[in-house]
Amino acid sequence: MLGAKDRRILAELQRDSRLTNQELADKVGMSSSATWRRVKSLEEAGVIDRYTAIVDAKKAGFGLASMVHVSLTRHEQKHVEHFVREVLQHPEVLECFATSGEADFHLRVVVEDIDAYNAFLDNFIFKLPGVSQVRSNIVLKEIKADTALPFK
Repeated sequence: MLGAKDRRILAELQRDSRLTNQELADKVGMSSSATWRRVKSLEEAGVIDRYTAIVDAKKAGFGLASMVHVSLTRHEQKHVEHFVREVLQHPEVLECFATSGEADFHLRVVVEDIDAYNAFLDNFIFKLPGVSQVRSNIVLKEIKADTALPFK
């Protein structure tokens, strides 16, 4: 369980991971050395997985986003394992979730345009063994896209 100080550190780092240790310490009301120790502890425990930049997909040339719902024919372990291995190799798949409900997997995919998306489907998804159904929902407008957990 995370303590209040750890939660404050994480909230600040989610807002701006480029803060210096001293800036972070000032924001959370701790000494620089205590802040550094807590951040190191959070990193070592895997609570802080990595540091990254949030890039605007459209400005970076990725003009089409889609939510892809994939169902497998049968839940044979070899098909599931192969699907997961292949998805991990495709950088245009930003997120993949195994879910309950109508589809077995939900993917968030970004590509340059509709032609690139069609190629993604034809050359990758449709060729995977065990895939029985693919449904796409093209993102028309992004309403909310956040990566920060709701620490209070």
